[in-house]
Formats: sequence, C-alpha cells, structure tokens
Amino acid sequence: MTLSSAPLHDLRQRYVRGETEPATEIGLSLAKANSNASHNVYLARDAAWTRAQADALRTEAMETQPLWGVPVSLKDCFDLNGFPTSCGSKFYREKNGVATQDSAVAARLRASGAVITGKTHLHQLAYGITGENRDFGDCLQPRDASLLTGGSSSGAAASVQEGSALAAIGTDTGGSIRLPAAICGLAGFRASIATGARLWRGGAHLAPSFDTLGWLYRDLRDGPLLAQALFDLPPAASPAFATLRIGVPHESFLHDCEPDVVATLALWLERLQQERTSFVRFDASSWDGAFDIFAPLQASEAAMIHRGYFANFEPSIAERLAWGASISTGELAGLRLQLDTFRREMSRKLGDFDFLLMPCTPVSALTAGTDQSQARARILRYTTPVSLAGMPAVTLPPLLPGQTVGMQLCGPVGSDAALLALSVAIGSYLT
Repeated sequence: MTLSSAPLHDLRQRYVRGETEPATEIGLSLAKANSNASHNVYLARDAAWTRAQADALRTEAMETQPLWGVPVSLKDCFDLNGFPTSCGSKFYREKNGVATQDSAVAARLRASGAVITGKTHLHQLAYGITGENRDFGDCLQPRDASLLTGGSSSGAAASVQEGSALAAIGTDTGGSIRLPAAICGLAGFRASIATGARLWRGGAHLAPSFDTLGWLYRDLRDGPLLAQALFDLPPAASPAFATLRIGVPHESFLHDCEPDVVATLALWLERLQQERTSFVRFDASSWDGAFDIFAPLQASEAAMIHRGYFANFEPSIAERLAWGASISTGELAGLRLQLDTFRREMSRKLGDFDFLLMPCTPVSALTAGTDQSQARARILRYTTPVSLAGMPAVTLPPLLPGQTVGMQLCGPVGSDAALLALSVAIGSYLT
C-alpha cells in the first residue's frame, strides 16, 4: 500500500502543497453522490449548503483542524442543524421536523474542519443488519447493484464506496459498522462503548447499553487520525508483531462460514505468522449464547424508546419492538445478570490474549432481492460477543484483490488507540 493510497493523508498533503482546494474536492465528491442504482445513499442533502461549508473554511485553520476540507457523511440518526433526522423512517422524519442545532457528532465534525456531504441511509431505526428499508428503498452497493450494502450503516458504507465521502460516521450496536465495512470492501472502526458514549447528544439511540459509534473509511492508516478528530483519542505506538498473542476462535465456532470467509481468515493468519505473531485457538462455544442475551435486551431498550409508535415501522421491526415490550422485569433482571457474567468471562478470556481476530460475518455478500430473514441471527452470532462486552473493533478490508469479505480485529475495553495502531501496521499487508 503506497503512501498516496491513504485517502485522508493524501488529500491533506495536497491541500498543504496548494495543489487543490476544498471547493474543488467537494465539487468532485458531490458529483458522485447517490450514484448507486437505488439512488438513496443520502436521505437528506443540499449541495449548495455543502459547498458553502467548503467556502467558509479558513486556510489558517488547516494545521489545527485534522479533517480540514475532508468530505464526511453523517448517518441520519444524528441531528444536523437545518435538516430533518429520519432514523430511516418517514414517520420520524415528519415527527422530528428540522433540527435547530447540531448533534455532538456533527458539532465535532465541524470543529475538526470536516465538510459534511449529507445524511445517509440506514436500516430503519438502525434496527437491522441488511440495509433494507421499506420507506426509502434498499441500499445497493454503488459498485455492484446486485448486492446490498449491509446495515444499519448502509448509506455510510455506500458513500465511501462511491467516493462522495472519504469517511463516514456510522453506529454499531450489534455490528452495524463492522458488517457493512466487511462486505463493502472497507475499513471500519467501532469505538468501545465508553469511548463512543460521550457523543450521543442529539443522536437517536437504539439500545443505550450497547450503542456506540465510529467510522467507515477506505484505508486502515487513516483510522488513528479519524479517531483523534472525533474522540480526542491520542495516537498510540503499534505493538511489535512478535510480542503479540492473538486469539482466534476454534474451527468449530466457524462451522457455518462460507468457504471464502474461512480462506480469508486463514490467509490473514498466514501473513501475520510470517511476522512471528503468536495465534492461539480458543474455545468460543460459550459465545453461542451471546445472541440470546443481546437480542431481548436490545429489543426491550428499543421498545422503551419507540413506545407508542410501533405500528409506524416495518412489520419485522414492529414485531421485535412488541416482543421487547412484552419481556417482564424479572426476565430482564435475569438477562442483566447473564450479561454481567458474559462480560466477566470475556474479560478473563482476553487476559490470555492481546487481541482477537475473527470473521465479521459468515457470509461474504447479501444479495439484493432475496430473502434475508435469516441473515440477522446468523451474522449477529459473530458480532454480538464484542457488542455485549463493549469492546472496540476494527474491520480489516479484504486482504487481496478478488476477496470480498473483511475480518474483525478486536481489543479489550479501552484499547481503542492500541487497536487502531495495530490496524495501521496490519494495513501494510494490503495490496
């Protein structure tokens, strides 16, 4: 991977050298917007408003604003002054009306010098993993109209894939950054819950116990800069490969993975073993119960947030909300105890390793127009262990041309900076 292939680094250097200016770059980005076959990467945007942001940037702020002149998209569950917030629902778009102030995330992006290109498509209420949406249409990948982007950060992934944004804000409750990044050929950073929780003012929650946010982007080496800009997360030194112990689930846990997913994981292990990194296979059978803890707690919290409005949403989502509302206080208390136990066990397991490496998903693609009713439970089996534990994760893009699915590299709670630093070093293996 050459230096110029890191989009944010390359753009910042061209700005510094005076080879281009924000108005030019933003114009190029806007020309690519909504280029997917469903023309729904963005649910709200105003090209003139975005150009005005670029024109208002002060040249003297270039050195102090880490995302100066960088086109960034915002998931449409965060308020942006002057735009409605739909949460992927026409009902909420009308009910919420036009926001009169920025969310904490939008304010942070502006303060960093980013130019917001618009508000992106999401699975309704951020309560789904495929990117399908009754109200606004299914989000198709710009590079292949036969494929869904995955969700819930569907438009975020599509905006980076089409090039209308160099980076995109997404959220991840049960896998909503990791899965779209993994099947769209992108990098993704899911912040630990403690890191992401500070920026939820003006954002619509799905399940506060598990909600966090982060980035979708192209190049792993841009991750630390993005995290610093959004979370004030200082860069860390990359650990030496030869000192690392990385845990990998035993093959028995991967029994439902498609062959190319297993092959991609094996290739990553082979490459990193060349650097004398130690890999240890561990028994992940206890993770099979993670979804059974996660799903009812998520449904209960979502039901409380959307109480009284269930009938306005897609039937499958309304059913989940109704189920969440029906769960008794006693059942929830028991699930909370199971959650605490799971977190303690995960913490003990991570005591044996520095990081974990595993698939984000057992499938390499979600085909548009086909029945995806079984996809959610199947995919969340791979993502919810990390969600329950509140851990940070980085989606590693496909290792080689022709591969179609990414892996997730996960670290202990609070290891966000070290995890991102390691992902930068790992990015040197991408061609």
